[in-house]
Amino acid sequence: MRKIAMTAAGIAAAVIGTGMALAPTADAASTASAGAAATMGTTATCPSGAVCLREPNGSILSKNIWYSYGAHNLQNVTGYKVLINSQTGGAGFQICKGYNGTNCYPVQRYTGEYASYDFTPINSIVLVR
Repeated sequence: MRKIAMTAAGIAAAVIGTGMALAPTADAASTASAGAAATMGTTATCPSGAVCLREPNGSILSKNIWYSYGAHNLQNVTGYKVLINSQTGGAGFQICKGYNGTNCYPVQRYTGEYASYDFTPINSIVLVR
C-alpha cells in the first residue's frame, strides 16, 4: 500500500505554468502532522536543520546534505531522487535549473519528503529563510 501511495504522490507533482510544484509524499504528509520527517524502512534520514537528496537505493551522500542558506551547486546529480526538507522554523528551499541559484522554481517550505523528481536538469538548490 505504501508503494501505491508514493506512486500516486509522485504522479501528483504538478507543473504550474512554467514553474513546478513539488508534492510531499502521502507518507510524509501523515508523519509531518505528527511533527517528524517521514522515513521508509531502513533508508537514511536527513538530519534536523538540513535539506537532503536521497538516492534511489535509500542512501544520502554527504555531498547532498546542505545546512547553510544560499545557493548550493550540484555536481554529477542526475536521475530521480527524493528531496527531504528537515529545516526548522519554516525555512524552505528552491530547486534551480541554473548554477548559483538562477532560473529557480518557487520556494517550497513543507517539512518532510517530497515526491521523487528527475534532478537531471537541476543544477543548484537554494536554502531560504
